[in-house]
Amino acid sequence: MKCKITLQERLKDLRVAHNLNLEELSKLTGISKSALGNYENDDYKEINHGNLVALAKFYNVSTDYLLCLTENKNHPNTELTDLHLSDDMVDLLKSEAINNRLLCEITTHDKFKELMADTEIFVDGIATGRFNNLNTSLENVRTEIISQNPDIEEDVPLKTLLAAQISEEDFFCHVTHKTWDTILKDIRKNHEHDVDSMPNDDDILSMQKLNQIMKSSGNSIDKYIEVFCNSLGIKYKRVSESEKESFRKLLKKSPAIKNSGISFRKRKR
Repeated sequence: MKCKITLQERLKDLRVAHNLNLEELSKLTGISKSALGNYENDDYKEINHGNLVALAKFYNVSTDYLLCLTENKNHPNTELTDLHLSDDMVDLLKSEAINNRLLCEITTHDKFKELMADTEIFVDGIATGRFNNLNTSLENVRTEIISQNPDIEEDVPLKTLLAAQISEEDFFCHVTHKTWDTILKDIRKNHEHDVDSMPNDDDILSMQKLNQIMKSSGNSIDKYIEVFCNSLGIKYKRVSESEKESFRKLLKKSPAIKNSGISFRKRKR
């Protein structure tokens, strides 16, 4: 997943989150549809100051948020001391050594509070006494049975008493692992169609990866070309129609493309 976001992406994300198309947003903000479209264009670098302020007011966010100078939509001026972060944590977040956006998704997941509660119980040893008492009680019963029946073999009841003695560490490892599993799988599913989230283990995009990318955006050969250009750092919108047509002719020669079910009809814009 992406670590950083651009102004263009932020504007589009906000518009989509509000279920608006460009024409509807234009009517609500008084900004022309063409200007709004340009603001979301990857190649567009400038935005009118008045329109920037108008969009910030409309979305109820700060201009710093629109300009990607902060990730805080609702709390732009929160004091650092209010967050109770250690110096080491602040240094880590500022170092760009980790993906802060992913960290935010993890900690705001519905299950994270549950994970933290279980972690606190284990770290503080809150349940240690109960585990010890339970295990001691079970072991005493087992020992008593063996003392009264010295020739008894390890039968099912005895093995059950032994199996019921769960270590505190094993219990919390199991519980927290299940919670982590849920959190990570949910976040992965949320980003399964992100081009930037695809593993970059080779220089050539496999058909499997391309099919995953195109599931949510149609099955057009032009989409294939766009993904290929992006993977090489080429601006797709700067590729001329004649260059695209040459690309289409070349791809038609590939057996893998022919058998993929990808349509060679031009993608509608």
